[in-house]
Amino acid sequence: METKRTSVYENSLIWFGAGVSIAEILTGTYLAPLGFQRGLAAVIIGHVIGCCMMFFAGLIGGRMRKSAMETVKMSFGQKGGVLFAILNVLQLVGWTAIMIYDGALAAENVFHTGAWIWCVVIGVLIVLWIAVGVTNLGKINTVAMAALFLLTLLLCRVIFFGGAGAGAGMSSDAMSFGAAVELSVAMPLSWLPVISDYTREAEKPVRATAASVTVYGLVSCWMYVIGMGAAIYTGESDIAVIMAKAGLGVAALLIIIFSTVTTTFLDAYSAGVSSESIFAKLKGSHVGIVVTVAGTAAAILFPMDDITDFLYLIGSVFAPMIAVQIADVFLLRKEKRLTDFDWKNLVIWLLGFVFYRWLMTVDIPVGNTLPDMAAVILLCLVAEAVSGSRRGKEKAA
Repeated sequence: METKRTSVYENSLIWFGAGVSIAEILTGTYLAPLGFQRGLAAVIIGHVIGCCMMFFAGLIGGRMRKSAMETVKMSFGQKGGVLFAILNVLQLVGWTAIMIYDGALAAENVFHTGAWIWCVVIGVLIVLWIAVGVTNLGKINTVAMAALFLLTLLLCRVIFFGGAGAGAGMSSDAMSFGAAVELSVAMPLSWLPVISDYTREAEKPVRATAASVTVYGLVSCWMYVIGMGAAIYTGESDIAVIMAKAGLGVAALLIIIFSTVTTTFLDAYSAGVSSESIFAKLKGSHVGIVVTVAGTAAAILFPMDDITDFLYLIGSVFAPMIAVQIADVFLLRKEKRLTDFDWKNLVIWLLGFVFYRWLMTVDIPVGNTLPDMAAVILLCLVAEAVSGSRRGKEKAA
């Protein structure tokens, strides 16, 4: 039976939903101390860097028809790749909990019925999305995205044309430009170990990847600007409070609930797909439902108000990982490995992880990700040149 593939349009809808996120609006509020112009520049630069990496990651999986964590095994070995699959499942469980927590908290600020109730409502809707399946979401996503698009336009009007300029005098010393860039890189970077789970199902992988990344990048920038604009022009960092004050009521609730569901669905679903790389007998959709239940429980039990450290941790793990993959696939054009562990690449990744953490102590205008990935790619090229030279001498001998 012929495998059902997703169209470029369907992939674009999926990643539109990923971009419309309360978490991204919240992160945008952190950039407000820079002022609108410098903040906007940081958002754009960060997303260009992050989305370029996201494109390469999606292209690898799309061309090879493999999930994100299966493509990782090609660079780090069959068992080496399991390390990243475990780390990815953990970060996706974390994201699922954070997104449900943020969505429920925002919904609670609009309708005061108890945050735990909204956690359960969001969790149930995510399970429904997983049950429908990524290849069957076309019509549901079309309706949901059309509603989100219109409601988000309404939110923009409230913020940018109804604000009082309360935050115009905010100090620019609270955050450096480089830190703002890195926070903007962090969101697309968090999707690196996820995007191939969707582009592998695409009819036209290259076009679907390009469309997915472009749509996500534009919408994500939009969400950051909404959050930043809310903090600057209304003096309020809680987007739910802004919507409630504007009298959006049910419209505000729909924005919050559906944006949370369409984004968190991708996290939970991909956690299931990644789990199949750890234990082949697991069924991804079942694991995705378990992850949603676990995330819902964590959102009810634990506070998750500041996610900046979490974002930096994701960057330090997955930026050097994708840098190794980019070097292997696009520059060195290596064939698939059959080894259990590729120790050379694992050591290079570890050096990249340490280097990223060190870069966090240095203020660089372009953030940490770009210099870290450049260093890792250079290390890969040097290591391959040394290995090639050694093999040549052994053959000559």
